Amino acid sequence: MVIFFFTVSLFCLGAAFECKFDRALNDDEKLQVHLVPHTHDDVGWLKTVDEYYYGANNSIQHAGVQYILDSVIPQLTADSTKRFIYVEIAFFERWWNEQNEAMKTEVKRLVENKQLEFINAGWCMNDEAATHYNAIIDQMTYGLNFVQETFGSEARPRIAWHIDPFGHSNEQASIFAQMSFDGFFLGRIDYADKELRLKQQRMELVWRGSAKNLETDSDIFTGVLYNNYAAPPGFCYDQSCKDARPVQDDPSLFGFNVDETVERFVQETCAQASHYKTNHIILTMGEDFQYENANTWYKNLDKLIKYVKQVSGNMISIRSNH
Repeated sequence: MVIFFFTVSLFCLGAAFECKFDRALNDDEKLQVHLVPHTHDDVGWLKTVDEYYYGANNSIQHAGVQYILDSVIPQLTADSTKRFIYVEIAFFERWWNEQNEAMKTEVKRLVENKQLEFINAGWCMNDEAATHYNAIIDQMTYGLNFVQETFGSEARPRIAWHIDPFGHSNEQASIFAQMSFDGFFLGRIDYADKELRLKQQRMELVWRGSAKNLETDSDIFTGVLYNNYAAPPGFCYDQSCKDARPVQDDPSLFGFNVDETVERFVQETCAQASHYKTNHIILTMGEDFQYENANTWYKNLDKLIKYVKQVSGNMISIRSNH
């Protein structure tokens, strides 16, 4: 699932990390920052599933999932270093069925190359409070079967991704563990719980979903995402973002902001790292129904990676990683 990768020097202070740039460090001493381009596409919420797919009734909410996939795929095709994750098979299957054979062949190549990766891959991202376990298993089976039959076993999702359900159940963790997912990432938890976990560097854990019956067979690595599932403040590059600050890298023009952008980025990543015990953190680069114009994201992410590496010299290395 990891998309882009770069490292920031750090040293260990108790259970947390504090970034330092006074010397170049070995890779195992550095902070590993993983940028994950993604979109979260509700399978029905303020609009119907059909309205969300086609982009209809935008007076309620601007969203058109077909355009997201139409926009992302050419970006991946044009640059083999670019990555994207996709979750909701309800939308992807519909889009897939509309494509010609040439496009299907290209998408299969992108999946095989790990540029397009399916995460979770149920029909939807199910609620965990009001759903029966039979319904959860059925909808996950539908989506996973689509991935298996269309792209083969190598495309099997390895990560469970529940970034928007409001509340999480031990049964959901147990089901995902039994489905052989390697990890489970959450976006929303109770604010008081999150505040305490941040303070104690307990944002990652091994969740035992069935302590009495399945015991270790129900264990799954679980991580709580730092920004719910949005980009860090000021680093959303979608055309819908009100706080977008594109990387302006022409020094002859007003608004040149490379140094300021790199400084803000380092501050954000170091602040996030201080709440985790390991030297790996995720930055979720996307949010609800984003990437209708994927170029705005990828163009600025390319610049961000370039200048963080350039400004930091020996203390930061950047490469694609998956």
